[in-house]
Order: sequence, then structure tokens, then C-alpha cells
Amino acid sequence: MRAVTVSEYGATPLVSEVPVPEPGPGEIQVRLIAAGMNPLDALIADGFLKDGVEARFPLVLGVDGAGVVTGAGEGVTRFGVGEQVYGVFFGVPRGLGTYAEYTVAEADGPVALMPRGIVYSQAAALPTAATAAHGLVEEARLGIGGAVLVVGATGGVGQMAVQFARDRGAKVIATARSDMADEMRYLGADATVDHSAGDLNRQVLAVHPGGVDAVLDLVSDRTAAEEIAQALKPGGVYLSTVHSLSPDAMEARGLRGVNFEYRPSAALLERIAELVDDGKLVVRVTDQVSLEDAPEALARLTHGGARGKTVVRP
Repeated sequence: MRAVTVSEYGATPLVSEVPVPEPGPGEIQVRLIAAGMNPLDALIADGFLKDGVEARFPLVLGVDGAGVVTGAGEGVTRFGVGEQVYGVFFGVPRGLGTYAEYTVAEADGPVALMPRGIVYSQAAALPTAATAAHGLVEEARLGIGGAVLVVGATGGVGQMAVQFARDRGAKVIATARSDMADEMRYLGADATVDHSAGDLNRQVLAVHPGGVDAVLDLVSDRTAAEEIAQALKPGGVYLSTVHSLSPDAMEARGLRGVNFEYRPSAALLERIAELVDDGKLVVRVTDQVSLEDAPEALARLTHGGARGKTVVRP
């Protein structure tokens, strides 16, 4: 089968031919119709996990996907052949990923039936973005009327975080350039601030003079995070998905700093599917690319400024 692979950590991703993976006991084989692209994919290719996870090469990139079950190993009862599924297919130890025509996954892992009312490309855009955003909002412990700043709000995780925070009754301030402001408000942001239009903290405090209760930051390095933290109220919480915080330094400032780890699960994916089917969660796909164009699209994604989700169509 065709797949986007790296021959070693740090190598340039290329389209290559690799064997079709077969399901073992407790596993399902999935013919992938779409794969969601995430910044994590580029980090994995560069060796982000090399000290904690042993990988097999060539390593197929991608962790998010949606497709059709085409086979099942011994003992699988949760899914049947022909069912439409989506989820986080983390196969780094076996060299497997989702930028491919097929993959396998543990049937009891973070995989669920697809939401009924969306297409494969939308389903593939959901797993990491939605589960991470849900976890961020839960960890922030937002209450009704609390204020939250979402930094990196126009990307996949950010757009989901805006919606989950809105549903918690929080006042949502989203970072977005002016041409994305209407989109952010449609998703539930009460206001937007533009990091390219001057001092971000001044803009935040102009919108919410008392400061915000939480910052959900998907993009900032440590220097930028330390600046943005000035917009927090005493006792506020700063969460970073890129692990740019020093929790001790935040604590010394009277703040709670969390380098967030997301934990996808089948139960959470089932809940997200319900929200999508009920019209309570919107997923935006802004670009679809072929396997041949996926390496270039992944390189663009690492430059920042993401808007919505890019999906690979094997």
C-alpha cells in the first residue's frame, strides 16, 4: 500500500510502498478514507517521542483517521466488518500511522463509530483536536461567567476549545486575525484579539479589564507565555499544549501552570460523536490533500498560523 513515511527520525517524509498491516488478536484493520493532520505528526517525524517510545522504521506518519473496518482479529466483538469508525490510531511502536491506505488499531483503544451526520474528512479532523480541547477546558475548571483566552484559536484544537468553553458558560476571547474574527464569533467567541495588531495583553484587558481566569495556549513558546500570563487574574490557570511553561515560575506568580497531556479514549470519542450528531459541535475542514501532497502540507503546518484542519485523502 501507499503511505507517507520517514526512514528515520529527522528524515524528509516521502510517499512509499509498505505492506498492508494485518490485524492481530484484539485488533481491527481499517481502510482509511481520510486522515487528520496535526502538528504532533511533524513532531513525531522529528523525534519528539524518541526518548520515551521505541519506533519501527519506515514509520508511517499520522495518528488521526476515519474509515471502514475491513478485518478483525481474534476476540474482537466491539466492531464488525463494514462499520465506519474514527479515532486516534497511535501505531508508532509498530511503524504504523494514518497517512496510508490501511492501518490497524486495538479494538478497545481510542476508536469509536463515526458520527452519523458528517463525512469521513470531517470525522478524521476530530479525534485529537476534540479530545485535546475537551481535556483543556476540563482542566481549566471554567465556571459560568468565567473568562478564558484561547491562544491559537483558529487551528483545529483552538476551534474546538472555543466551542467547549462556550458550552461551559465562559466568556471566550480568541486570538485571530481580523479576517477570521467572524468565524470565531460564529463558533462562540465573545471577542477576538489580534496578536499582529500590537500588545496582546493590552487588547485582552481592553475587552475584559479584570483579566481572565484561564489561558488555553496552543502555540506560544516560554517567552511569549510569560508575557501573556500577565493577562491572568491572581489564582488563574495557564495551560500549554506545547509544554512551554515552568509550573514553578507560574506558581511564584500566584498562578497555576500546566503543561497539558491529552488522553484520548473510546468513551470520550463516543461522547464527541453524540455532540456532533446533536449539532452542538462544529468541525471545519479547510483543506484536503492527497498522499503525494501530504509532506508539503505537513511542512506548511509547522510554520504556524493554522486555520481549521487539513485532511489527507489516501
